Amino acid sequence: MYQSVKSKAEERFAATQKKNKAALKEKEKARLERAEQVAGLRALRLAKEAADKKAAAQ
Repeated sequence: MYQSVKSKAEERFAATQKKNKAALKEKEKARLERAEQVAGLRALRLAKEAADKKAAAQ
């Protein structure tokens, strides 16, 4: 009996760990997507500022 209770607890713990690992992976994926979006927006802003500066110089 003790072995089956311990085994069930270990299975539940393993399932919880697996779920946590998947959640962390998903959060990391979302963070990377957001960072890429921010980098793209920053590049667009810098390009616009450079174009505006060039237009003002002419």
